[in-house]
Amino acid sequence: MSDVAAGFRWRRVSVLLPLVIFMALAALFFFRLGSDPARIPSALIGRPVPAADLPPIDGLARDGAAVPGLNAADFKGSVTLVNVWASWCVPCHDEVPYLQRLAQDTRFRLVGINYKDQTDNARRFIGRYGNPFAAVGVDANGRAAIEWGVYGVPESFVVGRDGRIAFKLVGPITAENFESQLKPAIEKSLSAQ
Repeated sequence: MSDVAAGFRWRRVSVLLPLVIFMALAALFFFRLGSDPARIPSALIGRPVPAADLPPIDGLARDGAAVPGLNAADFKGSVTLVNVWASWCVPCHDEVPYLQRLAQDTRFRLVGINYKDQTDNARRFIGRYGNPFAAVGVDANGRAAIEWGVYGVPESFVVGRDGRIAFKLVGPITAENFESQLKPAIEKSLSAQ
């Protein structure tokens, strides 16, 4: 009788074990589904900006002067907000009003990295909305974005006066994250010595 009872228990466990494993995995996926992908931590926080120098967008001007590209040495000495954007990126169009507001604050520089875009399309994008950027570097092949740890466009980075990345915002600038995340990160970098 004990062999029969042991066999019965084993069959019962073998039937329930896959169900228990499935339920545990389902619970894990359910809780991860509700997590915010914009809260992905960046391994580059606290590290110097990548050394990639990026050329300017040909023919792009601001106030009658050619807009320069990006040079890693330009990040030292002032707080900088770096926005990675492209003309083909729909959320990039939506965040332009926030970039325009940020460009009015003279306490820091606003620069852009134009990601895998065509020059004419990038100029048209800037022409349509106005140029909030003090400098725009072209990342035609996406290599610089990889070095910056970009997951997709748009993304924004706050760089401190020391030339180190202080904050990363994944996704477009919105009313919510503008006030709750981006502005505090900029203020914190501005107040740091």
